[in-house]
Amino acid sequence: MRTREGNKEQDILDAATSVFARYGYHGAKMAKIAEAAGVGAGSLYLYFKDKAGILSGIFERLLKALAFEMDRVTARKDLTGIEKLDGIIDLVFDMFINNAPLALVFVNEHNNLIMDDDQIASDPYEQFLERAEKVFIQGYNEGLFNPDLDYRVYRHFLFGGLRRLIHEWARHPDDFPINGIRRDVKHFIKRGIMAPSKSQGDNFHELQMVKGIDPALSPVRDTPA
Repeated sequence: MRTREGNKEQDILDAATSVFARYGYHGAKMAKIAEAAGVGAGSLYLYFKDKAGILSGIFERLLKALAFEMDRVTARKDLTGIEKLDGIIDLVFDMFINNAPLALVFVNEHNNLIMDDDQIASDPYEQFLERAEKVFIQGYNEGLFNPDLDYRVYRHFLFGGLRRLIHEWARHPDDFPINGIRRDVKHFIKRGIMAPSKSQGDNFHELQMVKGIDPALSPVRDTPA
């Protein structure tokens, strides 16, 4: 079936996302992308120079949408750093929740991303992390985030984990339901980055000392709600 007039470029990107997710970048053929998009092979080149250009188009569309929404969150004056971090996590999951093929392409194919001038494009994850860095800094300044943490280490640990979990969900959705991942990620992040508090950390350690247990050898647990 032919693509809708005026939407061919977007339809090609959608079709290519599915093809890349199924066959991988190197296994995907331009003819297969054209077939999936419902256009002639020759017409494909009216919109994109080559396969690399199509992959760049997929990432550009995704990252522009994600950057726009992230900028909206980070610019809000009524949200704390932890609330903004919560919103960013939701943005990531919402971006992929109805599009598992896009998640696979985002995770698997960024190393094949090439700009039109044949220079390797900047890492899309780094672009994402740079925006998230503003939120980390705000949280530190507000006293909400643990000042002993190196945010450069934490941000890579955090979003590297997100990347892996999104990949596992896209491949095994029954084993890794995305809303369950979302819930657990928020829990881990907040417990890991929040500044120590009497109610969350010290009371538990004091209890362990009373029991004769060295807190350094005991995992930190949540206090009852």
